[in-house]
Amino acid sequence: MDTNEFPGWHGTTIIGVKKDGEVVIAGDGQVSLGQTVIKGTARKVRRLSPGGYDVVAGFAGSTADAFTLLERLEAKLEATPGQLARASVELAKDWRTDKYLQKLEAMLIVTDGTELFVITGAGDVLEPEHNVAAIGSGGNFALAAARGLMDSDRNAEQIARDAMAIAADICVYTNGKLTVEAIKEKS
Repeated sequence: MDTNEFPGWHGTTIIGVKKDGEVVIAGDGQVSLGQTVIKGTARKVRRLSPGGYDVVAGFAGSTADAFTLLERLEAKLEATPGQLARASVELAKDWRTDKYLQKLEAMLIVTDGTELFVITGAGDVLEPEHNVAAIGSGGNFALAAARGLMDSDRNAEQIARDAMAIAADICVYTNGKLTVEAIKEKS
């Protein structure tokens, strides 16, 4: 099979919601190859603790590529303890300039409870507007749903869960089997 004919891996929705001193990152569990669901319970949200400094990260894209990026992010956090923004920028610079990393196909949402960023292979470290970030095939659906729920009395986790349920109802590459990690804002 020619690699151009390979159907490719699809399917992930990751959302980060920041509200009332807490950030929640939630991700669905579906991994698809073409039109086939390969796995329904993948864990795409992880807690990292380099040097005792807690960070939650969610990834969309190739799993192996995302793990490579998470390992690099952990190393950057160990080199710059407590400085998520700096570690994220350093990772994005490496990702943009390193010939090996440039081939990686993934995106990350990361938080330390205070800051929330989307990191892309284009060298971007984006702080989302409206305290909501979403990536992956159902990301736009989850983002729109969460933005609509931000003024409600729901907390960050409820907004993330409700937005993911809406995305799962719309996007065929997203399911309702969630991994949810919450982290409180540092005082």
